[in-house]
Amino acid sequence: MKLDTMMAYSEVYKILSLLDEEYKERVPDKVRAFFEEERLKDYEPKINEDVPLTEQNLKRETMVLLAILNLNYWCNTPEEKQEFLDELAKNEKEKQDVLDKYNPDNLFKKQQIINDETLQTDHQLVVYKETNFITRLLNKIKQLFKKNK
Repeated sequence: MKLDTMMAYSEVYKILSLLDEEYKERVPDKVRAFFEEERLKDYEPKINEDVPLTEQNLKRETMVLLAILNLNYWCNTPEEKQEFLDELAKNEKEKQDVLDKYNPDNLFKKQQIINDETLQTDHQLVVYKETNFITRLLNKIKQLFKKNK
């Protein structure tokens, strides 16, 4: 089993141990025993009870497992479960929108569209060629001769 997964099990086990008895009892003994058995025994997660879990440095797997526990055991009504699922779906959509917005492939596609639009307008290049020093000198001399005539 992966080390990160075992660390996540340790974090979930620690969080379960900090819960009120009402919430602990809702999780079946078999599930709690699983987390206790599969956790990384020499890893002691630091969970601060005064800080929300979202602001603590928990593994992503821990948050996923807690979401599953919430959905399966701590949501009291079908409406509460649906509200939780809707919130998860909303978060996933926001995440996907951000990924789409900052996807390098999409950034280049947008740039290409802009370039195509600018090419369709009538723009012409004006060539400006600066004359070199010798040519300017010769032109001045020619002008002097023309004025003297």
